[in-house]
Amino acid sequence: MKFAHIVFAAFLGACLAAPVFAQPGPGGGPGMGPGGGPGARGGGAMRFDFNKDNTAGWSLMNAEERRAHHDKMLAAKSYDECKAVQDEQHKLMEARAKEQGKSLRQPKQNGCDRMKARGFFK
Repeated sequence: MKFAHIVFAAFLGACLAAPVFAQPGPGGGPGMGPGGGPGARGGGAMRFDFNKDNTAGWSLMNAEERRAHHDKMLAAKSYDECKAVQDEQHKLMEARAKEQGKSLRQPKQNGCDRMKARGFFK
C-alpha cells in the first residue's frame, strides 16, 4: 500500500510541476531584451529581419544574396543611405525578373521606413 501512495504522490507532483516547466525562460517573451534599445547593433542587439514582405525580389535571390542584402541594409548609417541600398537592390531585382520573364512584386512594407521607425537612424 505504501508503494502505491509513493507512486501517486510522484504522479501528482509531476502533474503540478508540468505547467511551470512549460513556461518560456528568460528572453522568451516580448520586448527588446538585453542590449536591444533603439539603434542598437551588433551582438545581442535588436534584430531586424528582411523578408518577402519588405524586400523587392526576395524570391529571386538565393540565401547568400539575401544575407548580403541583409548585411548591407544593417550597415546603412542613415535613412538616405538605406534608401540608396534599397534602390540599388530594387533595380538589380527588376532586371533579374525581366530576364526571367517575371514581374517584380512590390514589398508590402518598406524596410527603410520600418528601420527608421524602430530607431535605427536619427
